[in-house]
Amino acid sequence: GNIFTQQPSYFSDLDETLPTVLQVFNNILHKCGLQCEGASAEPQKLEEKVSVTAGNMPVQELKDIVLYLCDTCTTLWAFLDVFPLACQTFQKHEFCYRLASFYELAIPELESAIKKRHYEDNSVFADLWRRVSHSRKKMIEVFHILINQVCLQPILE
Repeated sequence: GNIFTQQPSYFSDLDETLPTVLQVFNNILHKCGLQCEGASAEPQKLEEKVSVTAGNMPVQELKDIVLYLCDTCTTLWAFLDVFPLACQTFQKHEFCYRLASFYELAIPELESAIKKRHYEDNSVFADLWRRVSHSRKKMIEVFHILINQVCLQPILE
């Protein structure tokens, strides 16, 4: 068995942790000057004109965001891959919807910012591109696990 079957109260811990996971997506969007969609979207202050975008931020900041995204997506995927029962808890937080809207906003923006930039060192471009592609792949795999567990499995059972 795993730790969740030994300790069912971990499900409520997971439930309490998910808003923090979703906040990671919002933080990334905010750092890229993008607004998040849906219920969680915080009203933007009028004087808070967004001037920093993924396209014009310093390369180190872009690297940090891409690393943060890559770590987050890989960890989410690894967790759901070994523990698909957690999907029900994820779905209580409209995770599929939130992941899809984050994907649609962030991925094209980051890919475009990475492609358009001039690099002193081409290995930096290669690394960023590899990591953003990996993140994209892991987000799609997380989505597949969620859809499979939440929508398809119940039909098959």
